[in-house]
Amino acid sequence: MPKMKTKSAAKKRFTFTATGKVKAGHAGKRHGMIKRTTKFIRDASGTMILAACDAKIVKKYMPYDR
Repeated sequence: MPKMKTKSAAKKRFTFTATGKVKAGHAGKRHGMIKRTTKFIRDASGTMILAACDAKIVKKYMPYDR
C-alpha cells in the first residue's frame, strides 16, 4: 500500500501536543487590530487547543503526525 499524504496546508498551521491534542493559532489577528478590543487581543495571543470536533478533522489531514 502506498503511504497517505499529509496536507501541506495542515502541517503549516497545526502542531500536536504530547497527549495528541491539536494546537493552532487564534483567528482574527492578521489585520484590523485597531477595531479589536484590548481584551480580544490579549486573549488571542499565543496558541490554543482546538475543540475535539475540529481536531478530528485536522487529524484526518495529518495521518502520521500523532
